[in-house]
Amino acid sequence: MSDEGVDYVLKGTTLRVYRCLYRAGIPMGIHDVQRALKLSSPSVAEYHIKKLVRAGLAKPDQDGYTVDKVVFENVIRIRRTVVPLQTTFVAFFASALVVLLTVLRPSSITSTYVFSLIVCGAAIVILLYEALKTLASTS
Repeated sequence: MSDEGVDYVLKGTTLRVYRCLYRAGIPMGIHDVQRALKLSSPSVAEYHIKKLVRAGLAKPDQDGYTVDKVVFENVIRIRRTVVPLQTTFVAFFASALVVLLTVLRPSSITSTYVFSLIVCGAAIVILLYEALKTLASTS
């Protein structure tokens, strides 16, 4: 299915069901999805799961349903936790900023030092914004 078709399918409750299956990382049955998302009935969960299966985003397994195609980009799943990839870069630039402010601090402030502080700070802000945006799209 094309990206436009995926965008059409992944809205509202269907998106919530997809996120639930994605985060679980293990096969989930219809009743498991219904309970996890507090849906009104198992038939509602089944309808949305079947919609995902038709779109090629989920597949039936002997123990339930799993995500077949990952739509979320720039995320790392560690067990049931979804971590945006940008957080690794935030950690890198934050570490670099700490090193600049402690170990590499010159005796007199130079324009190069100030520039490096500004670049590190800007990188942290931009990447943190992108990480939060990615996190919002997956939760």
